[in-house]
Amino acid sequence: MPEHLTPLEPGSLAGKTALVTGSSRGIGADTVRYFAQAGANVVINFRNKAPRAEKLAAELRGLGVQALVVGADLTDPESVAALFAEVQRAFGSLDILVLNASGGMESGMAEDYALILNRDAQVRVLENALPLMTDGARVVFVTSHQAHFIRTTPTMPEYEPVARSKRAGEDALRELIPELTERGIGFTVVSGDMIEGTITATLLERANPGAIASRREDAGKLYNVAEFAAEVARAAVDPVPADNTRLVGDTGSFVAE
Repeated sequence: MPEHLTPLEPGSLAGKTALVTGSSRGIGADTVRYFAQAGANVVINFRNKAPRAEKLAAELRGLGVQALVVGADLTDPESVAALFAEVQRAFGSLDILVLNASGGMESGMAEDYALILNRDAQVRVLENALPLMTDGARVVFVTSHQAHFIRTTPTMPEYEPVARSKRAGEDALRELIPELTERGIGFTVVSGDMIEGTITATLLERANPGAIASRREDAGKLYNVAEFAAEVARAAVDPVPADNTRLVGDTGSFVAE
């Protein structure tokens, strides 16, 4: 099996519990799979892909771990509270929280939907998780270079509102670092370039044909879903970087602040 498909040491997360938001498919699903391969009990969270989430849970239970499936609308405070009540009932505590779910390019949503999901909901999820997290726990926020560097590097007009909302979410979470540090909880932002095969990449390509090929040419290589998810999983166990940031892939086209 290729190394990147088992990024964590088998058994290294035995007895731990990990929750990945938006984990019924894509980067979230692969991340939660890597945690389960390492022995963690996992919480698979989805918004509207219940059958897919249940299928993934059945696969992961085959590894000998517990897998809890909980649907939740992260923009709804009551739904988020119910999610963590389920986690507490099933596991009593939470060791790893990966804030992976995001969006904003969907059609037919309210104008401020991207900000509500990518900023407000992220903070709400973390605040609801904190009572279950103890010293040594880890939080990972998943973002893109297009969002992380948006204040200094323009992105495609189609993606700009989402990028700005993701950066607002990152900033809001970073403001909580002192409180997290005080509790002994590590926080890392994982930022990646466009990822081949994600929903966002597909939507961008639809709005701006050729966008992916153009970005691939500039970067030299784009990570696929499995490869990027491996970086997200590692970020939950590796030492927290001094600037709380793990940059994945080429950043040559982006200007740091």
